[in-house]
Amino acid sequence: MKTSFLTLIAALFTFAGLAMADHHKGGKKDIVDTAAGLEDFSTLVAAVKAAGLVDTLKGKGPFTVFAPTNEAFAKLPKGTVETLLKPENKDKLASILKYHVVAAKVMAKDVKAGEVDTVLGKKATISVKDGKVMIDSANVVKTDVATSNGVIHVIDAVILPKG
Repeated sequence: MKTSFLTLIAALFTFAGLAMADHHKGGKKDIVDTAAGLEDFSTLVAAVKAAGLVDTLKGKGPFTVFAPTNEAFAKLPKGTVETLLKPENKDKLASILKYHVVAAKVMAKDVKAGEVDTVLGKKATISVKDGKVMIDSANVVKTDVATSNGVIHVIDAVILPKG
């Protein structure tokens, strides 16, 4: 299931980046287009498409996306990503992906430990220890990938909503 979720997140970021790129000056791409332009997010981009979230992530925002890499999706149990990408699992996939998105632009310098409201409507936990930032059980491995409608922070695992 973790692999499917990461793929969905990657797709989500890629699509969001592409949509915003055409709507903003300054040459920055939106979340979807930005993600789509990076090889490490092909699974996420596919997931965003399968979940029907491309238009949302290409929207005005601002959004902060905690984007799992292809490697993060690969950590999920075998078959999880493939299962989540099936049309009958669209709602579940969308829920997982929305848990990776915050409806605000939060740059690394502004991150504070505590709970954050996700677009899914559930809270994720941000922790900071020894200069390292985590969201739930995922490590933030790259920060501040700026887009025209927000920012992407790269994470090393797919996070799943609690409850």
